[in-house]
Amino acid sequence: MIIGTAGHIDHGKTALIKALTGVDADRLKEEKARGITIDLGYAYAPLPDGTVLGFIDVPGHERFVHNMLAGATGIDLALLVVAADDGVMPQTREHLEILDLLGIARGAVALTKIDRADAARVAKVQADIGQLLAGTTLAGSPVFRVSNVTSEGVAALRAHLGSAAATTRAGADDGNFRLAVDRCFTLEGHGTVVTGTVFAGRVRVGDKLWLSPRGTEVRVRGIHAQNRESQEGQVGQRCALNLAGVDKNDIARGDWLLEPAAHAPTDRLDAWLRVPASASRPLRHWMPVHLHLGATDVMAHVALLEATSLAPGASGFAQLVLEQPIGALHGDRLILRDQSAQTTVAGGSVLDPFAPARKTRTPERLAVLEALRAPAATPALTHLLDSAASGVDLAWFARSYNLRAIAADALYADSPMTVVNANGKRFGFAPARWQDFEQALLAALVAEHQRAPELLGLEARRLRRLATPELAWEVFSALVAQLLNEKRVVRHGPWLHLPTHRITLTPAEDKLWRAIAPLLRATPFQPPWVRDIAATLKTPEAQVRALLKRVTLIGDSYEVLHDRFFTREAVTQLAQIAAELDAANGEVRAAEFRDRIGSGRKLAIQILEYFDRTGYSRRIGDAHRMRDPALLVDRIKSAGAATITGRDSHPGGAT
Repeated sequence: MIIGTAGHIDHGKTALIKALTGVDADRLKEEKARGITIDLGYAYAPLPDGTVLGFIDVPGHERFVHNMLAGATGIDLALLVVAADDGVMPQTREHLEILDLLGIARGAVALTKIDRADAARVAKVQADIGQLLAGTTLAGSPVFRVSNVTSEGVAALRAHLGSAAATTRAGADDGNFRLAVDRCFTLEGHGTVVTGTVFAGRVRVGDKLWLSPRGTEVRVRGIHAQNRESQEGQVGQRCALNLAGVDKNDIARGDWLLEPAAHAPTDRLDAWLRVPASASRPLRHWMPVHLHLGATDVMAHVALLEATSLAPGASGFAQLVLEQPIGALHGDRLILRDQSAQTTVAGGSVLDPFAPARKTRTPERLAVLEALRAPAATPALTHLLDSAASGVDLAWFARSYNLRAIAADALYADSPMTVVNANGKRFGFAPARWQDFEQALLAALVAEHQRAPELLGLEARRLRRLATPELAWEVFSALVAQLLNEKRVVRHGPWLHLPTHRITLTPAEDKLWRAIAPLLRATPFQPPWVRDIAATLKTPEAQVRALLKRVTLIGDSYEVLHDRFFTREAVTQLAQIAAELDAANGEVRAAEFRDRIGSGRKLAIQILEYFDRTGYSRRIGDAHRMRDPALLVDRIKSAGAATITGRDSHPGGAT
């Protein structure tokens, strides 16, 4: 268990820790010379059962609140220290306010210096403390009257802390390892050493970690956990890690040591914030603040998502836009101080560490954030499936909640949802919502067939805009793939339509098409113009043109140039050639494409420009890059198969 002190300067925090542990936590020369704590100090006390209490001693001076915050976010129990002679003082209130905003609910109060006050004074201060704690997360915490001089009450406090440690539930150690670095130094004969609080997971000697947000790989050469040499460290402990592969000067307080899977720096996160009732002014939109998270202190702006300000005592959603990337995950507690770092303006917790920059205030987005306020991953996922219109990105969810793959898969298996595998990503949907998307797509096709029975159907992009605009393209493609696999939708060339809908040629049109098709196939990459076909067949140009446009609607020809139609097979082959050149060279140039198809340069350029217009490729300078083959022809699907799986939902399939 990790215990953090709190309280006003000169109320005896450091002396109390020495009385409890025998260790002077003031380690700096300046601290010893001035007699005040300036930075974080550390001490440890072994218990009879073999466990070790870890203490973080924080400075009480108002100028060093930023140091106090670096140690407060990872503690299990708060030890609020109030001197009997002074009573409740400004930093008593300030530190308690910070503990309350951090949601630290386990605590004890040491009423120190009772040797300097009479019984009436001690009783009065104890009553004041009870009133002070009322309404906070530490309300009802036991108060211990102690003297660091006579040791009165110290044994009782030590016994209470031991009992609290015995009932402390360790955090989950099945997540990815995370240690918030609060100190770094070089130890002769060992090299670089960092210390910090383990927020999640476990680490072993020999493990490779990432120094984040920098992104440097390091190796763990040695571990001290709770001040004891160990082969491993775990959540709920303070650890010192001896590192190989990094210099002391490349590490700073506020960095994280992480397993690689947890390395995901962010400069934009959504949070639930609460403004303390004692605040002298509201929290304003776009207010510059100091963000304290873990041991990090970074400047940020507060973008309020529901109002232009939050009044004292009010709560709400906000997006924090950071001036530099940090490590953060769902549930991390945070404190905001004003730009001058003089006043605490809000506290709260991270909801989405990888927040979007757009559509941040829509009802749909606010519903997602409300779902993320659930107390644990399982109810949060359940609420998200009900509220996230575009589905839940399961990789995002696992990373946000620091879930290993095994834990994430177990959670997903126990959750009633349809899992969509699309282009290498997995999305979760409530089964009923996924069925709504199916029906919306089918209904859009019904409406289109009724509106324009002479047309074969809709191209995929337009169908998505009409039916399911909220779905990402890859998810929509998976939906289409499922309906194609189930034969509830048919693709003919670029057109999607219901199986019962057909465009047919009249006998006269069919006869003319049978005469035209061989002319197009004879020189597939250089088909004749409409006028040449008309002359060959001695048929009016307008009639040939009208028929070819109708055949294009069916999907058996493509008008690559005005009045120059290519067969579907020819366009498929041209698209394949372009894709092969792109795969081989990283781009397609007209000269290489011309040589492969045996045409003139002008026609090669015109074909590539057609691919650009249809979205199959995009032009970059004088070259072209393939983008999405599925937009053009049904036989080119190099973007990858999409499948649907789900319990009580749909059978798996692939296209």
